[in-house]
Amino acid sequence: MLSMAIDNHTNIEFLILPFSSKPDDKLLIVCVFSTVYLLGILMNSVVIAVICLDVHLYSPMYLFFCNLSVIDICYTTVVVPKLLHILLSGNGLVSFTQCFTQMYFFFTAASAEVILFFIMGYDRYIAICHPLHYHQILSMRTCTLIMVIMWVCAFINSSFYIIPLLNVTFDRVVSLHQFFCDAITVYNSSHGGANDFFVVICIECVLFGLCPFFCNLVSYIKIFCVIAHIKSEEGRRKTLSTCSSHLIVMMIYYSTGGSHFMSSFYHTGDLLNQVLSMFYSTAVPMINPIVYSLRNNEIKKALQRFC
Repeated sequence: MLSMAIDNHTNIEFLILPFSSKPDDKLLIVCVFSTVYLLGILMNSVVIAVICLDVHLYSPMYLFFCNLSVIDICYTTVVVPKLLHILLSGNGLVSFTQCFTQMYFFFTAASAEVILFFIMGYDRYIAICHPLHYHQILSMRTCTLIMVIMWVCAFINSSFYIIPLLNVTFDRVVSLHQFFCDAITVYNSSHGGANDFFVVICIECVLFGLCPFFCNLVSYIKIFCVIAHIKSEEGRRKTLSTCSSHLIVMMIYYSTGGSHFMSSFYHTGDLLNQVLSMFYSTAVPMINPIVYSLRNNEIKKALQRFC
């Protein structure tokens, strides 16, 4: 059934219409996206290399940092190179297979990042609220298994998200006012025919939106209660600094991703939608290593040792 649905759509093409059609604007956009992409790849690659090469960083927290950098590289690599090709060649036509492949891997990275934010929040909860049992609960073997399960769940979840779109009816050429094949934008540009997609969206919002968010919220309420009982001001400051980066990155991701999701469904405007999706899919992966990893004293010391 799946192969039949794909065969029925093989003659469909998607026309990506990013931002503006003016040549001068395209040149500026190419420069901006190239710079953001290269900086993001460079910084995340440095984080991965430092963590893998320094034995002092072989701990659960840095394993999570490493996976976050891998996810951020996947995010931008799925989107930006194809966008640059479209802008430089002037040909925005993308085949049905290419479009759905891009959607699949993009949503795989998104699913993995949401799961990882939840795991990192739990890591901070154990480290602050149950420090004596930290290495017993989160051993390296357990954390490695958790990371494998995270990626498997991300790939499976992406399949459940994409499959309902195969039953949607499209024109021969579908215009997308977006800079990549975004699932909601693709659905909004169709003639409908897949009510299952809305059911999947609702399930995704609960399982990969509200549940991780509220679990992290409960964890941080307990963390702040523990911090409030620390008598030393210096101790409170140091304890709070260990989870501040996670809070900042998580708030940026949820606010931009949630805003993009709402603007896509309520049709608030093509330009606003593209700006929001651009920020959380290309800018946030560049910000993450700065906020999360390069502010970490242990990673900075390891980087200094290599330099």
